[in-house]
Amino acid sequence: MKAVRLYEYGGPENLKFEVDVPEPTLGADLVLIEAAAASVNPIDWKIRSGARQKDFPLTLPAILGRDVSGVVRAVGSNIRTFIPGDRVLALADATYAEVVAVEGSLLTHLPEGVNLVDAAAIPLVVLTGDQLVKLAARAECGQTFIVAGALGSVGRAAVHAAKKLGVHVIAGVRARQLPEAPALGVSDTVAIDDESAIARLAMVDGVIDTVGGETAAKLFAKVTNGGSFGYASVFPDGVSATNPTVKVTRVFARPEASKVREFADDIRDGKFVLPISQRLPLHDAAKAHALAQKGGSGKLILVIRDAALQ
Repeated sequence: MKAVRLYEYGGPENLKFEVDVPEPTLGADLVLIEAAAASVNPIDWKIRSGARQKDFPLTLPAILGRDVSGVVRAVGSNIRTFIPGDRVLALADATYAEVVAVEGSLLTHLPEGVNLVDAAAIPLVVLTGDQLVKLAARAECGQTFIVAGALGSVGRAAVHAAKKLGVHVIAGVRARQLPEAPALGVSDTVAIDDESAIARLAMVDGVIDTVGGETAAKLFAKVTNGGSFGYASVFPDGVSATNPTVKVTRVFARPEASKVREFADDIRDGKFVLPISQRLPLHDAAKAHALAQKGGSGKLILVIRDAALQ
């Protein structure tokens, strides 16, 4: 099968497109997916570079990728909820490949009305955003939370999840993005790159942070005693000591197939929007990684199979 493999840690050029990689084998609890697409997430290039080697060790050569959408090719003997031909998506591993093996419990059906290729953008970011809100920040109905990086993919998911809980959301965005923020369905915004704007903020119950760095330190100061700070990126050393009553928790997304389906349903119904910035062929994975490292809004999709699958 065609796949992209990493042979050594380093730059994007270390990703090698190959056409004769062995396909995964089918186990009793597995589903083989003919992948339509994968997406590129920040964790992918951080793993590739070696920056996250401690948290996510690889056996090289390795196939990267956490998101997959596609069509079921075959199911293991213990699988009862999927059949060949089903359109599916999942948070999985080794998804930069034509065939991906996924545990049946991690897989969900893709609702009609959602584009099969673009669906690959969904799993990791929506699970990270949802779990930032519920597991890391432990936000509750009626509370007020700042979502930092609200127009990023994870930030959008966090805003959506928080609003569904009944949380009052203050969208934290860059000053130049302020005109775009109302599209998130929020009434309050703050420019997180404007120190005076942050200073004018009233104290909040907590922060849901996707930005990290100095911004995280400044927003931490706005959390009331006993509040919470959930983050997905990097939290500055020593900052939590300035207010030990604030609970600081990092989230590592865990699979939850029903939640992926819930967000997919919301996309179908127009309740949640996840912008796609570019769609590139699988053989351009190195280019996609280089683009991802430059930052920007919108998801990058690696198209693995042609539109005939849709």
